[in-house]
Amino acid sequence: MSEMTIGGIVLCGGRSTRMGRSKALLPFGPELMLQRVVRLLGEVVSPIVVVAAQSQELPRLPTSVRIARDEHESLGPMAGLAAGLAALQGEVDAVYASSCDVPLLKPAFVQQIIAMLGDHDLAIPRDGKYHHPLAAVYRSGVESSIRDLLAAGRLRPFFLLEKTRALEIDVAELRRVDPELQSLRNTNTPEEYLAALRDAGLPDVPGQFDDGRSGP
Repeated sequence: MSEMTIGGIVLCGGRSTRMGRSKALLPFGPELMLQRVVRLLGEVVSPIVVVAAQSQELPRLPTSVRIARDEHESLGPMAGLAAGLAALQGEVDAVYASSCDVPLLKPAFVQQIIAMLGDHDLAIPRDGKYHHPLAAVYRSGVESSIRDLLAAGRLRPFFLLEKTRALEIDVAELRRVDPELQSLRNTNTPEEYLAALRDAGLPDVPGQFDDGRSGP
Protein backbone atom coordinates (compact mmCIF):
# COMPACT_ATOMS: atom_id res chain seq x y z
CA MET A 1 0.00 0.00 0.00
CA SER A 2 2.97 2.33 0.51
CA GLU A 3 3.40 2.47 -3.25
CA MET A 4 -0.17 3.58 -3.82
CA THR A 5 -1.34 7.18 -4.03
CA ILE A 6 -4.41 7.68 -1.86
CA GLY A 7 -6.60 10.75 -2.23
CA GLY A 8 -9.64 11.88 -0.31
CA ILE A 9 -13.23 12.80 -1.11
CA VAL A 10 -15.41 14.76 1.30
CA LEU A 11 -19.10 14.96 0.43
CA CYS A 12 -20.98 17.96 1.76
CA GLY A 13 -23.83 18.47 -0.71
CA GLY A 14 -26.61 16.99 1.41
CA ARG A 15 -29.60 19.09 2.39
CA SER A 16 -28.95 18.95 6.17
CA THR A 17 -32.69 18.78 6.78
CA ARG A 18 -32.42 17.33 10.29
CA MET A 19 -29.79 19.87 11.31
CA GLY A 20 -31.79 22.77 9.89
CA ARG A 21 -28.71 24.50 8.46
CA SER A 22 -25.58 23.65 6.52
CA LYS A 23 -23.48 21.18 8.51
CA ALA A 24 -20.39 22.21 6.55
CA LEU A 25 -20.60 25.71 8.05
CA LEU A 26 -21.19 24.77 11.67
CA PRO A 27 -18.52 26.12 14.06
CA PHE A 28 -16.34 23.50 15.70
CA GLY A 29 -13.76 25.15 17.89
CA PRO A 30 -11.65 27.57 15.84
CA GLU A 31 -12.79 25.94 12.60
CA LEU A 32 -15.98 25.18 10.73
CA MET A 33 -16.97 21.55 10.51
CA LEU A 34 -15.97 21.05 6.86
CA GLN A 35 -12.62 22.72 7.50
CA ARG A 36 -11.98 20.38 10.44
CA VAL A 37 -12.83 17.19 8.52
CA VAL A 38 -10.67 18.28 5.58
CA ARG A 39 -7.76 19.02 7.93
CA LEU A 40 -8.02 15.69 9.74
CA LEU A 41 -8.32 13.71 6.52
CA GLY A 42 -5.44 15.69 5.04
CA GLU A 43 -3.13 14.28 7.73
CA VAL A 44 -3.36 10.94 5.92
CA VAL A 45 -4.28 11.44 2.24
CA SER A 46 -3.64 13.89 -0.60
CA PRO A 47 -5.02 15.39 -2.75
CA ILE A 48 -8.51 16.01 -1.39
CA VAL A 49 -11.59 16.99 -3.35
CA VAL A 50 -14.69 18.44 -1.69
CA VAL A 51 -17.92 17.62 -3.54
CA ALA A 52 -20.63 20.22 -2.95
CA ALA A 53 -24.09 20.96 -4.30
CA GLN A 54 -24.17 23.10 -7.40
CA SER A 55 -24.85 26.43 -5.67
CA GLN A 56 -23.67 25.56 -2.16
CA GLU A 57 -21.70 28.08 -0.12
CA LEU A 58 -18.40 26.73 1.19
CA PRO A 59 -15.98 28.04 3.81
CA ARG A 60 -12.42 28.99 2.99
CA LEU A 61 -10.35 25.86 2.37
CA PRO A 62 -6.64 25.29 1.71
CA THR A 63 -5.65 26.11 -1.86
CA SER A 64 -4.61 22.48 -2.36
CA VAL A 65 -8.20 21.29 -1.89
CA ARG A 66 -10.18 20.77 -5.10
CA ILE A 67 -13.85 21.70 -5.36
CA ALA A 68 -16.22 19.62 -7.46
CA ARG A 69 -19.93 20.16 -7.84
CA ASP A 70 -22.64 17.51 -7.94
CA GLU A 71 -23.44 16.71 -11.55
CA HIS A 72 -27.06 16.01 -10.65
CA GLU A 73 -29.14 17.02 -7.65
CA SER A 74 -30.71 14.64 -5.15
CA LEU A 75 -28.98 11.46 -6.30
CA GLY A 76 -27.23 10.88 -2.99
CA PRO A 77 -23.71 9.79 -2.07
CA MET A 78 -23.14 7.55 -5.09
CA ALA A 79 -23.37 10.54 -7.41
CA GLY A 80 -21.05 12.50 -5.12
CA LEU A 81 -18.53 9.67 -5.21
CA ALA A 82 -18.63 9.64 -9.00
CA ALA A 83 -17.98 13.38 -9.16
CA GLY A 84 -15.13 13.12 -6.66
CA LEU A 85 -13.49 10.19 -8.43
CA ALA A 86 -13.76 12.01 -11.75
CA ALA A 87 -12.01 15.04 -10.26
CA LEU A 88 -9.09 12.86 -9.16
CA GLN A 89 -9.00 10.45 -12.09
CA GLY A 90 -5.48 9.64 -13.24
CA GLU A 91 -3.90 11.14 -10.11
CA VAL A 92 -4.66 8.59 -7.40
CA ASP A 93 -4.96 4.83 -7.12
CA ALA A 94 -7.69 4.94 -4.50
CA VAL A 95 -9.59 7.38 -2.27
CA TYR A 96 -10.93 7.50 1.25
CA ALA A 97 -14.49 8.86 1.08
CA SER A 98 -15.98 10.79 3.99
CA SER A 99 -18.98 12.89 4.81
CA CYS A 100 -18.42 16.43 6.13
CA ASP A 101 -20.15 15.78 9.46
CA VAL A 102 -17.64 13.54 11.24
CA PRO A 103 -15.71 16.08 13.34
CA LEU A 104 -14.31 13.34 15.60
CA LEU A 105 -12.64 11.51 12.70
CA LYS A 106 -9.34 9.90 13.69
CA PRO A 107 -6.53 9.81 11.10
CA ALA A 108 -5.44 6.39 12.44
CA PHE A 109 -8.89 5.04 11.53
CA VAL A 110 -8.42 6.21 7.94
CA GLN A 111 -4.94 4.66 7.83
CA GLN A 112 -6.26 1.35 9.10
CA ILE A 113 -8.90 1.02 6.38
CA ILE A 114 -6.38 1.99 3.70
CA ALA A 115 -4.01 -0.69 5.02
CA MET A 116 -6.75 -3.33 4.78
CA LEU A 117 -7.70 -2.65 1.14
CA GLY A 118 -5.28 -5.23 -0.27
CA ASP A 119 -6.31 -6.29 -3.78
CA HIS A 120 -9.98 -5.43 -3.26
CA ASP A 121 -11.90 -2.79 -5.19
CA LEU A 122 -13.17 -1.24 -1.98
CA ALA A 123 -12.93 -1.66 1.78
CA ILE A 124 -15.97 -0.69 3.81
CA PRO A 125 -16.81 -0.88 7.54
CA ARG A 126 -19.86 -2.95 8.44
CA ASP A 127 -21.81 -2.85 11.69
CA GLY A 128 -24.13 -5.82 11.61
CA LYS A 129 -26.15 -5.39 8.42
CA TYR A 130 -25.35 -1.66 8.17
CA HIS A 131 -22.49 -0.47 5.97
CA HIS A 132 -20.62 2.85 6.14
CA PRO A 133 -20.01 3.93 2.52
CA LEU A 134 -18.73 7.33 3.65
CA ALA A 135 -15.98 5.85 5.79
CA ALA A 136 -14.60 3.60 3.09
CA VAL A 137 -11.74 3.28 0.61
CA TYR A 138 -12.48 2.95 -3.11
CA ARG A 139 -10.12 2.21 -5.97
CA SER A 140 -10.37 4.79 -8.75
CA GLY A 141 -11.55 2.16 -11.20
CA VAL A 142 -14.91 1.74 -9.46
CA GLU A 143 -16.08 5.03 -10.98
CA SER A 144 -17.32 3.20 -14.09
CA SER A 145 -19.32 0.75 -11.97
CA ILE A 146 -20.82 3.62 -9.98
CA ARG A 147 -21.88 5.39 -13.16
CA ASP A 148 -23.44 2.20 -14.52
CA LEU A 149 -25.48 1.92 -11.33
CA LEU A 150 -26.51 5.58 -11.46
CA ALA A 151 -27.65 5.18 -15.06
CA ALA A 152 -29.75 2.20 -14.00
CA GLY A 153 -31.31 4.16 -11.13
CA ARG A 154 -29.68 1.90 -8.55
CA LEU A 155 -28.62 4.61 -6.12
CA ARG A 156 -27.94 2.66 -2.94
CA PRO A 157 -24.23 2.21 -2.16
CA PHE A 158 -24.95 -1.43 -1.26
CA PHE A 159 -25.42 -2.19 -4.96
CA LEU A 160 -21.77 -1.32 -5.53
CA LEU A 161 -20.74 -4.09 -3.13
CA GLU A 162 -22.55 -6.59 -5.33
CA LYS A 163 -20.78 -5.30 -8.44
CA THR A 164 -17.19 -5.18 -7.12
CA ARG A 165 -14.67 -7.12 -5.07
CA ALA A 166 -15.56 -5.58 -1.74
CA LEU A 167 -13.94 -6.16 1.62
CA GLU A 168 -16.48 -5.78 4.42
CA ILE A 169 -14.69 -4.88 7.66
CA ASP A 170 -16.46 -5.69 10.91
CA VAL A 171 -16.33 -2.50 12.99
CA ALA A 172 -14.97 -4.54 15.90
CA GLU A 173 -11.70 -4.81 13.95
CA LEU A 174 -11.42 -1.01 13.90
CA ARG A 175 -11.73 -0.46 17.65
CA ARG A 176 -8.01 -1.00 18.06
CA VAL A 177 -7.37 2.39 16.46
CA ASP A 178 -10.69 4.04 17.38
CA PRO A 179 -12.07 2.36 20.53
CA GLU A 180 -15.35 4.31 20.57
CA LEU A 181 -15.68 4.35 16.76
CA GLN A 182 -15.89 8.13 16.85
CA SER A 183 -14.84 8.20 13.19
CA LEU A 184 -18.23 6.71 12.31
CA ARG A 185 -20.17 9.22 14.39
CA ASN A 186 -22.20 11.51 12.16
CA THR A 187 -23.72 14.74 13.47
CA ASN A 188 -27.10 14.87 11.78
CA THR A 189 -29.10 16.77 14.41
CA PRO A 190 -28.54 19.75 16.73
CA GLU A 191 -28.38 17.35 19.67
CA GLU A 192 -25.67 15.25 18.01
CA TYR A 193 -23.71 18.39 17.09
CA LEU A 194 -23.78 19.74 20.65
CA ALA A 195 -22.82 16.32 22.03
CA ALA A 196 -19.85 16.15 19.64
CA LEU A 197 -18.69 19.58 20.77
CA ARG A 198 -18.83 18.45 24.41
CA ASP A 199 -16.98 15.20 23.68
CA ALA A 200 -14.28 17.14 21.84
CA GLY A 201 -13.85 19.34 24.92
CA LEU A 202 -15.17 22.40 23.10
CA PRO A 203 -17.75 24.91 24.34
CA ASP A 204 -21.20 25.25 22.87
CA VAL A 205 -21.59 28.00 20.28
CA PRO A 206 -23.97 30.71 21.56
CA GLY A 207 -26.92 31.32 19.30
CA GLN A 208 -26.47 28.19 17.19
CA PHE A 209 -29.43 26.25 18.58
CA ASP A 210 -32.12 26.98 21.11
CA ASP A 211 -31.88 23.84 23.21
CA GLY A 212 -31.96 25.54 26.57
CA ARG A 213 -28.18 25.36 26.85
CA SER A 214 -26.64 27.17 23.92
CA GLY A 215 -28.25 30.58 23.94
CA PRO A 216 -31.26 32.15 22.24
